[in-house]
Amino acid sequence: MSHFVLPDRRFRLSFIAAVREFHDHAEPVPWFVAEVTAERLEAPGAFDHYVDGLLAEQREDAPRRPGFVPVTTLWWVDGEEFLGRLAIRHRLTPELESLGGHIGYDVRPTARRRGHGTAMLHAALPYAHRLGIDPALIMCDNTNIASRNIIEGAGARFADQRGRKLRYWLPTAPIRTS
Repeated sequence: MSHFVLPDRRFRLSFIAAVREFHDHAEPVPWFVAEVTAERLEAPGAFDHYVDGLLAEQREDAPRRPGFVPVTTLWWVDGEEFLGRLAIRHRLTPELESLGGHIGYDVRPTARRRGHGTAMLHAALPYAHRLGIDPALIMCDNTNIASRNIIEGAGARFADQRGRKLRYWLPTAPIRTS
């Protein structure tokens, strides 16, 4: 059964295969692997360094590039297979409020059209809520029909369109029933 895990070295082979897929089949290549190639991750120690960097990004005191905020990265896996990744930004800058949002996700090309994006977004809401995010701002390109369907299907409320980005607010708090 698919579920989230923190980035982990045990998914090395599957993650590297997914990076290769993203570079070969995704248009555009997702930002989280745009500067990383499978060949670079195969170098001795490179994958360990990559995973350590992802885990460090959660910390408030971690060094980061200008404009970046603390982010929790979760990997969606089934057994030993990496299926996708989801990132939850702990807060937003004005730039992220316009062009990024709190939650971003990518499903590897060979795992698409199997419900993973929908499952990932639903499973991410408790994580976001524990980080004090409610509601979460989620965005997709106006041409990304699959992502738009996932976001709207989760019950997100359309906010507006900024350039090519559609912006939605999605509650993260559990629904209370009396």
